[in-house]
Amino acid sequence: MKKGDVCEGIIERYDFPNKGSFQVDERKVTIKGALPGQKVKYMVTKKKSGMAEGKVLEVLERSPLEDVEPTCPYFGACGGCAYQTMSYDNQLKLKADMVKALLDRVLLAEDSNSKDYEWEGILGSPSQTAYRNKMEFTFGDAYKDGPLALGLHQKGSFYDILTVDGCEIIGADWSRILTATLAFFSGRNVPFFHRMRHEGILRNLVVRQSRANGQFLINLVTSTQWDTYGFDVKQLLQEFVEMLLELEKSDAFTGSIAGILYTENDALGDVVQSDRMELLYGQDYIEEEILGLKFKISPFSFFQTNTGGCEVLYEKARDYIMRGSVKLDGDKTVFDLYSGTGTIAQMMAAVSKKVIGIEIVEEAVEAAKENAKANGLSNCEFIAGDVLKAIDLVDEKPDLIIVDPPRDGIHPKALEKILAFGVDEIVYISCKPTSLARDLETIIRRGYHVDKVCCVDQFPRTSHVECVTLLQRKNT
Repeated sequence: MKKGDVCEGIIERYDFPNKGSFQVDERKVTIKGALPGQKVKYMVTKKKSGMAEGKVLEVLERSPLEDVEPTCPYFGACGGCAYQTMSYDNQLKLKADMVKALLDRVLLAEDSNSKDYEWEGILGSPSQTAYRNKMEFTFGDAYKDGPLALGLHQKGSFYDILTVDGCEIIGADWSRILTATLAFFSGRNVPFFHRMRHEGILRNLVVRQSRANGQFLINLVTSTQWDTYGFDVKQLLQEFVEMLLELEKSDAFTGSIAGILYTENDALGDVVQSDRMELLYGQDYIEEEILGLKFKISPFSFFQTNTGGCEVLYEKARDYIMRGSVKLDGDKTVFDLYSGTGTIAQMMAAVSKKVIGIEIVEEAVEAAKENAKANGLSNCEFIAGDVLKAIDLVDEKPDLIIVDPPRDGIHPKALEKILAFGVDEIVYISCKPTSLARDLETIIRRGYHVDKVCCVDQFPRTSHVECVTLLQRKNT
């Protein structure tokens, strides 16, 4: 076996995230995206001692888990929703099995104190289609020097963009906004921002929608190179707003537009950020409702992207908290770390003396403060800053800590500070099980026992899955 060889194999093992593998003599061959039981034709892309990596060229025989036909017109070409050939029950089973195997390697290790942890399986999303409440679409071309495209990256490509106006994880109005925006800028020959040459204008279209009232927040993101190409940016943006408002009036459009924003971003990396933001129409937020609480969501504040799944996730987190040994009867202090717009903090406010949230995105912190005020909660405090540093500014000592970190998990130094409080219970909400498994090794070494774990599917049709873990302190 050497790099570039084309071979065949049957996937024997499947590990998170979405990695199939099998043995060839003494070498483990790993193929990302291949499902357990599939027979695949693959090309060897990397070879080292004892291991190799391959890229699927063709699925010769389907997995026993593949029991349905994909319905999305972009399946295979788009880089998302790779699980469309499986029924939803099989998707859930595969995700649960992957996560349990990953966590068992930590929790059932010889030196672990958590061998008796309770595995509660996986909870599904209330909706498997049109479940997204936020999408970041990218401007580009479908192929080199091709026509303007607006959508998602094609599978395996950093450059090529697929216009996904029939995508099934978004609603019909989203497709109308995407199609109309693409036609508007194509008709005016506005170039996209080339990520290698750092030339061009159009970068992203970020769309959010409230499930509570159907309102949209639309954010156009561009570079500042308008003058270079001779465009009157003020006039063009005015026409863009007028076009969207005409679209809103059409009989086919069922939602409404709460606000339209314009964001300038001259960062060299392929990231959506704001160097300057301008409100072009309406308001710069939408309102959502979760578990009876109202939330104002601003353009760059974090909010779970599956509203129905979010309720399932937070209900499970609340369930773990209320079933734990720390009884929240109105006299306890709770820390909500990586708090976003304060959803969890406000959920716990009714049974806590005080809830303190820490979040690095200042915009999200301001939204959290407004949300708490709107919900009539006076015992919530929100601090803007990195948990690693901001936690030192808090005088109060927590009785319970809830953490909901980003995908990379908790910074090791921040984790040490969190554990130094010595609280009796920690509830860890994770959007990346591999990061959770890494952090659990440290937490267990510091005397905590994993009591319960449950997966929650926020992202049907994909390999992504969230976890809620209840940890209890056993010794010093």
